[in-house]
Amino acid sequence: MHDIITLPGLGGSGDNHWQTLWERADARFTRFRPASWDQPELDDWEQALARAVARCARPPVLVAHSLACLLVAHWAARFPSAIAGALLVAVPDPDGGHFPAEAVAFKPVPRRALRFPALIIASTNDPYGALEVTRRRAQDWQSGLIVPGALGHINAASGLGDWPQGRALLDAFRAGLPR
Repeated sequence: MHDIITLPGLGGSGDNHWQTLWERADARFTRFRPASWDQPELDDWEQALARAVARCARPPVLVAHSLACLLVAHWAARFPSAIAGALLVAVPDPDGGHFPAEAVAFKPVPRRALRFPALIIASTNDPYGALEVTRRRAQDWQSGLIVPGALGHINAASGLGDWPQGRALLDAFRAGLPR
């Protein structure tokens, strides 16, 4: 079975975010730890991810939310470490009107195909990422795309709790990965 690394977005995932709830419920989940959740620096976040991956006994599955989805694209373009796959939830649009100024270092986003299987989960009403932009990202990254409906930014504010639908999608995605 693969190790699972959660990668929260800007601000980290709070106590009621599905990533935090999944971590509490399953010891296979570990969180990467950048120096700051609130003042993200791309190099620091990349190094934190590299350290988390290096601690895994086998290629891990990444479970990224929001800004961390952009981190995965940047990291994949620079680091050769083996990754089993990545679930990318609520990919933000860095050119959109709601993209936070403190995350400007994550622009521009690499457009090249990811070198590992990936599945993007997108909402039809995400204020941080228009669906048409997310569709282009899925094409660029050669990722699958699932749109389960209007779930906002697919975060704690969306009222999803431990988001059983998302966990089922992760489990199905992981089941299709090489062991």
